[in-house]
Amino acid sequence: MLSLQTILIVDDEPTNLAIMREILHDSYRLVFARNGSEALAAMAKHLPAMVLLDVGLPDISGYDLCRQIRQLDDSNQVKVIFITAYNDIAHEAAGFDAGGVDYIAKPVSPQIVRARVGAHLSLVRATALEQSYHDAILMLGHAGHYNDNDTGSHIWRMAAYAGTLARGVGWSVEHSQRLELAAPMHDTGKLGIAQAILRKPGPLDEDEWVIMRTHPQIGYDILSKSKAPVFQLAAEIALRHHEKWDGSGYPGKLAGKDIPESARIIALADVFDALSMRRPYKEPWPLDRIVAHIHAGAGMHFDPDVVAVFADVLPQLMEVHARWSDETTTGTAPS
Repeated sequence: MLSLQTILIVDDEPTNLAIMREILHDSYRLVFARNGSEALAAMAKHLPAMVLLDVGLPDISGYDLCRQIRQLDDSNQVKVIFITAYNDIAHEAAGFDAGGVDYIAKPVSPQIVRARVGAHLSLVRATALEQSYHDAILMLGHAGHYNDNDTGSHIWRMAAYAGTLARGVGWSVEHSQRLELAAPMHDTGKLGIAQAILRKPGPLDEDEWVIMRTHPQIGYDILSKSKAPVFQLAAEIALRHHEKWDGSGYPGKLAGKDIPESARIIALADVFDALSMRRPYKEPWPLDRIVAHIHAGAGMHFDPDVVAVFADVLPQLMEVHARWSDETTTGTAPS
């Protein structure tokens, strides 16, 4: 069961506080303050998701108090709604300028208060859920490379390449962004591979390759537990990003368009990044050599259509590369 969200109600009139209590007490945890100093103390103590704020407080203007709340709210998650008898356009505009998200005139309608409070707090929950997804992606992306030799920035740079390629292929902005979120999790299955194999300084022997080739299935088994679209896409990518257009890849030896397009995009983005960056065992390849290698792999390793798009969007890919050129292994994900 979800805990009740906390709302701070700030008004110097006891009657107004009682009215708001009657309207909202069944659905939310309510905290009350009668002036600015009490409100700021309640903010620090109770961490409300929303503040319902009167303008005419005895010790401070509600607009100035809103600005102070905005400064205290590092996460920028607290929603401030003004509830006041000042119902002219100038006061309403001042409320929005101060950082409020809504403005309700007194005397209040219970239905309007419940509807607007509910609508704005649903956005708070949605934002919190989105942040939890982002945090999980950050952790799973790094977990997949924890024992690997790849740099921390690799997974985010490669994701940006994949998003650029996806838009070039014709994916919508929304689906391209989802691919960028899913891409960093493509090697989650390496969690199940021994460090001795991942960090081996020389080539793997055949027995070690048998083990290494299990990581796509391991990643799929982990990521497919979630029904969220971004994790379902990540599971698909994890399972199929080592398949090759000619059927020589693994684990399923799929060929051509039997390979999901998401995995075909990731396969090229991953190789482009690996070749263009310094690794402990190699120097970065020059661009002309990378381009020649990828074109030579069209119809074998890579989808020829994705290779054609690669050629078209190469300037954009190089812009992504330039943005990351000064990155170090900080583990910082793009915002």
